[in-house]
Parts: sequence; C-alpha cells; structure tokens
Amino acid sequence: MSKDEMINGFKSMRIVDNFYQTSSFFPMPTIEISTIDENGFTNIGSYSLCFPYYIAGKGYYAMVLECRNSSNTCRNLLTTGKCALNFLPDDRKYFKEAVRLGFPGDTPEEKMKDCMYTLVDGKRAIDDPKGKYPKVVKEAFQVFECTWVKELDGAENDKVQDEYPGPYHDFNGITSEFGAHFILKIDNILMQEKYYDTIINGVGTWGFPRVPVDYGYRDSKNFWYTKFKTPIAMPIPKNKGVGLDSVKYAASRIDPEVKFTDEACAMLVKVPRPFLNLVLKGCVSWAKENNVSLITEVEMQIINDKRAKEKNK
Repeated sequence: MSKDEMINGFKSMRIVDNFYQTSSFFPMPTIEISTIDENGFTNIGSYSLCFPYYIAGKGYYAMVLECRNSSNTCRNLLTTGKCALNFLPDDRKYFKEAVRLGFPGDTPEEKMKDCMYTLVDGKRAIDDPKGKYPKVVKEAFQVFECTWVKELDGAENDKVQDEYPGPYHDFNGITSEFGAHFILKIDNILMQEKYYDTIINGVGTWGFPRVPVDYGYRDSKNFWYTKFKTPIAMPIPKNKGVGLDSVKYAASRIDPEVKFTDEACAMLVKVPRPFLNLVLKGCVSWAKENNVSLITEVEMQIINDKRAKEKNK
C-alpha cells in the first residue's frame, strides 16, 4: 500500500523531526519558563513541551520539560537548576510576545531588554531572601516554581557545552545531540486569587482561567493557537460510582485490624471506583496513627475535615 492511498478514511503521514509541529496537530499549553544564570539574571523562554510527569505516589510531584540543549533555558537549568513555569492567559499580545521570546539567537540580555511582562519575586524568593531564584510573571494565571531533579538518570554531572557528542541519557539531562529533558520537581504552585477560590470553593464556568491552546503545528510563516471559549461541563455518569455493598466489601478486606461501620462506608459511595482502595488505605493509615480500630461516621468526618484542611493549605 502506497503512502497516498486511503486507509479507512485516513492517510499515512510521514513522521519527521519535530513531528508534533511538522506532522500533526497537537494541543499544548503556552508557558513562559523563567530561569536564572549564575549571576541571578532572569531569562524567559517560551515552551509548550512541558507536561505532568510524577503525579502521585512518588513523594513529590514533577513536570517534564523538553527543549533544545543549546537554549538559554537549558544552559541555566544545567547551571542553577531552578525555574518557574508561568502559564499565560489568552491574550493576543501575550502570545505575540511568547512567539518573540521563543525564537533562538538573541542573548538573554537582548531578549529581556524589551520584555513586556511584569517580573516579580515568587514564594521561594520571599521565603529565602538570601537565595537566588528566577522571577515569576505577574500576568500568569498560575506559576509552578520548580527545581531540576538532576540525580535522576545520572544527569548530575551534565555541564554546559558548545556541543554534546554523547553518551546521552534516556530521560533526564542531555538526551540527544540536540535535545534535553528536565524532570522538574514542583516546589510551589502559585495561583491568582480568583482561580484559587474556584478550585477550593467549587468550579463554575465563570471561574476558569482563559487558557490558550497552542496547536503545535506551525508553517513557514506562522505559529497557530486557538482562543479561549467558555468551558463545557459534562457530568460524570451516575452508574460509574460505587454502591454501598461494593464499599463495604472493599472496606472489609482492606486491613484485618481496622473495620468500618456501614455508616462510614456510606460516606464513601461517591468516591470513583479507581480511587476507592487508595482512599480506604488513607483512612486505615489515619486510624492506626490515632489508635482507632473501628471507623464510624464520626471518624470519617474527622478524616474528611483533615483532607479539606490539607487541600486548603
């Protein structure tokens, strides 16, 4: 079958370098990454290849960044290991600035001379006034302050070079002749108050940030993105929850030393099925820490209140 023939309504696309831009349409975020050099000078680079990496069960949370190993961002991360991921709201002037800051060639001083963003101290700089940390973008709707986990994949000895002949790492540090990956531990998530309140107090369509989506694809003249539209809520199917009998069955087998009353189990029927065992284990852990062998609705309320306070923190 030739590449020009149809395959059940599809055509086979040739996969080439930068396939997410050249061979596909790939929805991505628009992020300005601020880093610092050894003198504490803040540089900003525009990126979309930055995604969640460790999301649970690891002891910390992390993002993964993919970038050119010749970029100022890569050089600064190899040198100081600190960055901030600044998520831009939907505004054409911000996207235009992101395109400008995303092009290689200029020195950090040349790029930042006319930068339109307002740069301010983040939480790390305020908590540690003697330390050196990259500034954050005040116009961002949220910011992840991060530290490179350089020990992963043996990347702690990677240094800035003009060329990288190898050998290369698999997933962290210098990963190819032209590329680098950075596993970034999330130290803080900073969020504008309106959106913070939305997450803590309940999400409504009015409370979403105006998030642009980068199409990934670009041609020889343009980058493309789509403007924000009102988000659409799609209810979770009611039959996807867990019934009381299922909760009681799982609870009776989660730990031989800790039991649950029917009333306590009834308070867990809204937990999505994939997370039920995880929630039950958390309840058991709390019970053992507090010398409780029977969890009733009273203890379950205490556990729920504890979770709510931790979420607020």
